[in-house]
Amino acid sequence: MSEGPTPAADLVGPVVTEGHDSTSSGTPAPPPLLGGYPLSPPADAPPPLSLSPDPRSTSFDAVFAAAPLAMAVVARDGQVVTANQALGELLGTGTDGLPGKVAADLVDLSSDARTWHAYREVLRGRQARLRCTRRIKHPDGHSLWVQVTVTPLPEAEKAVLLSVTDVSARRELQSRLRHLQMHDPVTRLPNRTLFFERLSAALEAESYEESGTGRIGLCYLDLDGFKAVNDTLGHRVGDRLLAAVADRLTQCADEAGRARTTTPLVARLGGDEFALLVEDSTGTDQLAELAESVLKALQAPFDLAGQRLSVSASIGVVERHATGTTATGLMQAADTTLYWAKADGKSRWTLFDPERNAHRMTRQALSSGLRPAIERGEFALEYQPLVGMEDGRVRGVEALVRWHHPQFGTLTPNRFIGLAEEDGSIVQLGRWVLKTACRQARRWQLERPDEPPIFVSVNVAVRQVWDSDLVTDVAGTLAETGLAPHLLQLELTESAVMGSAGRPLQALQALSDMGVRIAIDDFGTGYSNLAYLSRLPVSVLKLDGSFVRGFQYEGTDAHPNPADEVVVEAMIRLAHRLGLTVTAECVETSAQASRLRRIGCDTGQGWLYSRPVPPDRISELVEAEACGHPDRRDAVARATTSRRAQETGSP
Repeated sequence: MSEGPTPAADLVGPVVTEGHDSTSSGTPAPPPLLGGYPLSPPADAPPPLSLSPDPRSTSFDAVFAAAPLAMAVVARDGQVVTANQALGELLGTGTDGLPGKVAADLVDLSSDARTWHAYREVLRGRQARLRCTRRIKHPDGHSLWVQVTVTPLPEAEKAVLLSVTDVSARRELQSRLRHLQMHDPVTRLPNRTLFFERLSAALEAESYEESGTGRIGLCYLDLDGFKAVNDTLGHRVGDRLLAAVADRLTQCADEAGRARTTTPLVARLGGDEFALLVEDSTGTDQLAELAESVLKALQAPFDLAGQRLSVSASIGVVERHATGTTATGLMQAADTTLYWAKADGKSRWTLFDPERNAHRMTRQALSSGLRPAIERGEFALEYQPLVGMEDGRVRGVEALVRWHHPQFGTLTPNRFIGLAEEDGSIVQLGRWVLKTACRQARRWQLERPDEPPIFVSVNVAVRQVWDSDLVTDVAGTLAETGLAPHLLQLELTESAVMGSAGRPLQALQALSDMGVRIAIDDFGTGYSNLAYLSRLPVSVLKLDGSFVRGFQYEGTDAHPNPADEVVVEAMIRLAHRLGLTVTAECVETSAQASRLRRIGCDTGQGWLYSRPVPPDRISELVEAEACGHPDRRDAVARATTSRRAQETGSP
């Protein structure tokens, strides 16, 4: 009878009740069925069915017997009354032996519960028709697929017509077409469609079956540098290489499956991307072992019709519980991990890391929310004083942007400036920072008309110079706010101005001619090509804080780097010879400030003087200076402490 799983019956037509039991119609009910066999007929059962109730049916009998369609008339008790020659030939039993047989057993209608129930409903007159596809065994040993249709005959006949059609050729064609549809023509491996079909089925099975581990694993790999093979040797060689890689991956999967109940599924997902799916995995060690074997298998060169090629692969490895996992989620994790493997140097495998992925997701969330955040006004500026080393007075302030994110809280620039430069939103954000800082500097000036004004320093990214008309933006902002050009300082990193030529150099020169001061931020951390200091319109050098941290600390157990002080002193002298002023960043102790003052540093910036604070705290500090407060640093400290108290609610 049936071999292997039997497909669900293809039921055609609605369930229609065409007969009733004896209590409703007076007609004796059909005998009950047990399994595929009728019970003994009741005592008042009607006489056996005759197909020739009158002479006119003789022609019908002749047509029935000679019809090419395999047919049988089946009584309501499920037994074959008569069958034609075509059915006997199809089943390989001959016609004479069919009458009296149980029809359900001839075409395997009782092995599937749904089909068996529908068949009984047709026999009882409660359903209009049954159509299904069954797999039966021929006496000579081969199997064939047949389409079975059961249709009630007119009520007077008290029977149903069973017709059987051999659809083996059609099924075989469908199977071949499906194979072509589901397999890659180059490597003969399952393609993306079949892979996702298997993956979805595996996730569902692992989630509900209790006999296995309930886990699933995936190795997602991409060939390193495969595009160069196609570009230099042609797609024909590239296809041969893909087929050879597929063979080695299949060997790795077969080897991995020998010691386990299941063999990993190898599929080509497109291009030079392959996947190895491990169902019922036992943990990350199993996936790591498989990934290692794949990398090792691909190390040996490939001989392709005279071409000797070497190739490596990057592999993303994911292993997790199937419950709660979706095919899309698993593939996203695998794709992310594959990207990590390539970013970490290629020719390696990398295991999925939830924490690293969370960081990536956060980064993506911040990147996508930058532009809307600017429009919603989620950014604010804080200011850190730039203090004169000789007299301790606030000469200026650096504007530092903060993002008050509704989900992640207050973010400092190192969390989002790089993202803004990547997607171009730094131009829009930079304009806002420039206008806000200049407006605030002008407000301080108007509040203290009789005191020397303080300048504001604003950071400018390289992309702002290239992607916007920085000169026009600055000129428009100064005109709009009324701030004098010499009260604005623009900070660019050393790497941004290295080798400047063309548009950047022209922009810097135009800004300098306008009266705006240009400062080189984090000086000393790049290539430090001193030649550009004589060519660029730079007026200020800001020494990177790493040099200041290495100063000798008097009265402490710290281990400084004596060379840092020598380097800083040399840079200060060079800057002064070139007519530049020097600002030291990250000044945190009085000892550092004293040494910087002795070697001629002009201004200092750091926590010794103040953390970045809101603009009103700067006003308090400047006001304390105007009143001649004996210790200006204490005034700054009080301003910073007051701010912390407001933020935490402490007194």
